[in-house]
Amino acid sequence: MASPKIASLSWGQMKVEGSILYKDCKVWPGGSPAWDWRETGTEHSPGVQPADIKEVAEKGVQTLVIGRGMSEALKVPPSTVEYLEKQGIDVRVLQSHTVKEYNALVAQGIRVEGVFHSTC
Repeated sequence: MASPKIASLSWGQMKVEGSILYKDCKVWPGGSPAWDWRETGTEHSPGVQPADIKEVAEKGVQTLVIGRGMSEALKVPPSTVEYLEKQGIDVRVLQSHTVKEYNALVAQGIRVEGVFHSTC
């Protein structure tokens, strides 16, 4: 099953092909649920925790793209990157080119997941 493309991203909303609009979301082959990163106690700092991406890390993908928000306010600590690397997942932490990078990976046929923050 292929990863869905991101149709659009603007301040406070993003659209995944075949889905509804989201503020923040997780995307993987066959799914794209909303991402309420505060349910794991995540704040902009220290940022994305392993608990936030555990679900996506278990989907058997090659690459995970993490979007830090439009102003890069959402941090990604080294412990989160290390957790993913130990799972054998290529991690790409991005801001301005997040959707472009994610969609390029999808177009290459790579099983990619993403977690995206669409505001600050």
